[in-house]
Amino acid sequence: MDAYDEGSVTRRAPGGPGDTGDGPPPGARPVHDLPAGPGDAAGPGDATDPGDPRGGIAGLPLGYRIAVAVALAIVAAGVCAHLGMTFLHVAPANTLTRQHGSAVDDWIYPEFEQNWKLFAPNPLQQNVSVQVRAQVRGRDGAAPTTGWYDLSAEDGRAIDGNPLPSHTQQNELRRAWDFYVATHDSRNRPVGLRGALSESYLRRIGVLRLDRADAVRAATGGGGVVERLQFRSRTSNVPPPEWSREKVATTPSYRELPWWKVPRDEAVGGVG
Repeated sequence: MDAYDEGSVTRRAPGGPGDTGDGPPPGARPVHDLPAGPGDAAGPGDATDPGDPRGGIAGLPLGYRIAVAVALAIVAAGVCAHLGMTFLHVAPANTLTRQHGSAVDDWIYPEFEQNWKLFAPNPLQQNVSVQVRAQVRGRDGAAPTTGWYDLSAEDGRAIDGNPLPSHTQQNELRRAWDFYVATHDSRNRPVGLRGALSESYLRRIGVLRLDRADAVRAATGGGGVVERLQFRSRTSNVPPPEWSREKVATTPSYRELPWWKVPRDEAVGGVG
């Protein structure tokens, strides 16, 4: 039975006098034909319909939508540029890197330096040991030169048998030496502005390591201060396996760096 306007007729209880139970009394208007009043639910075409797709950025004023679109475009362009620069940095040498290599390096270094390659290089087939010796000024004023101290062997002993070696033990010395070699030519002359930084970094590692070296303390009698130090590398080829017919020279080669004077602020608290 359709609902009807209570303002037009008097509602009667079902089964009452004059009610046949077949519909509203004559002249009554169904509710769905009446205009909606305050508090009535909105119809399907009303602007407040929960299904209205307008919202989010589309619901913003035009000026704000333009600002958001410009900001998103700038972020997308920056991400694409960074990914492109990173790709060129780790990719093998090509025409773009040969022509624009300096621009790629300016973008990557130092914040975004990558220590990996897009394509796996040949595995290292050489053993490289970094060694250091020093002139230590003792309490008696003498400055004897110590023997060569193998820093790589020290790291090797700390890593061997250690299930959780530290990042310093594994990478500090190796990365410092790689940094120096990459920023110097074969005559140990710095190439670019990072050459001096690599020397300072390697020198500081040598001073700190010598300060902890018991053998150096014993050789100088303790209480000495490192005045100068010198690095060298010992490089030897890894022997091929027994089943290989490859022949390689196993005689080690050495690369000696010049003597470096240790600044006073780095030498404080030296050996002993």
